[in-house]
Amino acid sequence: MKTSSRPSSSPFRLCALAVLPAALLAGCVVAPEPVHVVPRPVVVTPPVYAPPPTVVYVAPTYAMPAPGYVWHYHPRHGWGWYHPVYGWHRGWH
Repeated sequence: MKTSSRPSSSPFRLCALAVLPAALLAGCVVAPEPVHVVPRPVVVTPPVYAPPPTVVYVAPTYAMPAPGYVWHYHPRHGWGWYHPVYGWHRGWH
């Protein structure tokens, strides 16, 4: 008679319990091919603008505030930097 209360386990059963999770979790993993994105070239063309014929051209006194601004004539304020999205530099309306 055995004095141990623990049930006996066969070596095959222990091996199967060790290999089973590895076999279930192992799979054919394929890494996706990296995607190469080629950025499109940015072409900035200044808008064609001509002031009214009676207006005298005045050169800018300071550098362009940011990319996209153009030196433009304002009917009330005179010459200034204008951006097609953000409007006039220094808050002209």
